[in-house]
Amino acid sequence: MLYALILGIVEGITEFLPISSTGHLILAQGILGLPPTEFWKSFEIAIQSGAILAVVVLYWKKIWDVKNVWPKLLVAFLPTAVIGLALYKIVKHYLLGNNLVVLGALFVGGVVIILFEKWYVKEYTNVENQALRDSSAAVGMTTNDFANITYRQAIYIGLFQSIAVIPGISRSAATIIGGLALGLSRPLIIEFSFLLAVPTMAAATGLDLLKSGFNFSGSEWGIMAVGFITAFLTALVAIKWLLRYITKHNFSVFGWYRVGLALAMILWIMFL
Repeated sequence: MLYALILGIVEGITEFLPISSTGHLILAQGILGLPPTEFWKSFEIAIQSGAILAVVVLYWKKIWDVKNVWPKLLVAFLPTAVIGLALYKIVKHYLLGNNLVVLGALFVGGVVIILFEKWYVKEYTNVENQALRDSSAAVGMTTNDFANITYRQAIYIGLFQSIAVIPGISRSAATIIGGLALGLSRPLIIEFSFLLAVPTMAAATGLDLLKSGFNFSGSEWGIMAVGFITAFLTALVAIKWLLRYITKHNFSVFGWYRVGLALAMILWIMFL
């Protein structure tokens, strides 16, 4: 239960930051000495739904806007659904729990974020800044309009998200960087990334539970519940913090953090 509490906090903090929640969970499990069993692999996937529930709560009104919101979300979800389903066994049995894959993805992703922010010289407009301030002040009730996202852009965002089937890449980093590269504003793509997590992680959790046959003991369900609730509560705080942070900063610090963490973990493994 203590390990579930710790991992739930890690998940809640990292799910929406561009630093990879799955990668952090895998590294945290290694530090805690937890074995890479099928249960803990399923636990990593399932507790992400706790963080996603935070989005549902905070963006409740926008989620119920079926006509304007969900068509774009479902179009963006399709590439990840197809690729994730096709590569499920490879990801579950070979990539999850592989520290080398995680550290490599963290390092490369960090470098990409740093270089992208140096290339991305477009300054926020006053409108974008106001939208960001509104987002941080009244999360779930922002005026960001998904009509500004075309279906073609939604497909491309989905393709960017599908890269995150590799542990350590970061779903949020892939979608946000992809959206910015397509010319979308920061407040719009950040909110879109938040909401896109809902069908994506719900499907991932559902698929894993079906594949595992719900074959968990009573104590294992209890452990999952602790991780789920902890991730939910922590993610509520993390989302609001990120919305305030991004009003004055870009993502470069997260890129440097990823690079530093990857190098530190490599040294730790080498001299352990």
